[in-house]
Amino acid sequence: MKKLIIIFLTFTGFAQAQPQIKWPDHKKAVIILTYDDGLYSQLNIAIPQLDSAHLKGTFFLPGDLNYETIPRWRSASRRGHELGNHSIYHPCTSTNDNPVASEHYTPGMILEEIGVMNNFLFAIDSKSSHTYAYPCTETSVGGKNYVDSLRRSGLIKYARIGGDENTIITDFRKLDPMLVPSYGLEDNTTADQLITYVKTVQKKGGMGVLMFHGIGGDYITTPALSHKKLINYLAKNKKDIWVATFQQVMEYISKAVNKK
Repeated sequence: MKKLIIIFLTFTGFAQAQPQIKWPDHKKAVIILTYDDGLYSQLNIAIPQLDSAHLKGTFFLPGDLNYETIPRWRSASRRGHELGNHSIYHPCTSTNDNPVASEHYTPGMILEEIGVMNNFLFAIDSKSSHTYAYPCTETSVGGKNYVDSLRRSGLIKYARIGGDENTIITDFRKLDPMLVPSYGLEDNTTADQLITYVKTVQKKGGMGVLMFHGIGGDYITTPALSHKKLINYLAKNKKDIWVATFQQVMEYISKAVNKK
C-alpha cells in the first residue's frame, strides 16, 4: 500500500509540474516582448529588428506623442505590433526623473487618465481594447492601490507589472490578469543574460514577459546588438517558442483557463 501511495504522489507531483496550457502549434514556451514609454530608439531600432525577423512586440505608449511619431506608431500597428496604454502623463513616485508625481493623484484621477489614453490609442490604431502597463510598475497613486478599481472599471482586461530575471510564469490558474509580472531589464543587459532567461522559460515550459525601455539609445538602455541577438535566437527557435503580443497571449490564456 505504501508503494502505491508513493507512486501516486510521485505521479501527481510530476503532473502538477507540467505546463498547464497547450500552446499553439505545439510550441513549448511563450515569450512576450514589451517596450515602455514610446521611445524613439524603439521606432528606429527595435521595430526594424522585429520586422526583419517577422516577430511582434507590445509597445506601451504614454500621451507625449506628436505629429512625427503618431504616423510611425500607426504604421507599426498595421504591421501587427500592439500599442498598449501607459497612461497619459506617466505619474510615478516623486524623483528627479519623474516630473509628474503620483502622490498628487487619486485612483479616480488615474482611471480617468487611462480612459482618455484608451481613446487616444483608438484614434491611432482603431482598436477598441488595449492592455496596460503600470507607470514605473507602481500599482498605487496617492498612497492607494488602484488595481481593483481598474479591474472594476472595465477599462482594461490585462495589465503588466514588474519583476526580475526569476520571473517566469508557470501556474496560469493563479495568474492575475491585472498583475502579470515581467523581467524588467536594467541598463546594458547582455545578450547572454537575455538568451539565458529565454532558455530557462523554455526549460520550464512557461511564459516569460520581457520589459524593455531604450534599445541602443534613450535610457535604461539594452544595447542594440544584445536585442538583435535575442531576436535572432527567438527567430531561430520559433518552432518551440511562441512570440506574440501581450494581448494575444493573455486572450489565449484566458480562454484556455476558462475551459478547465
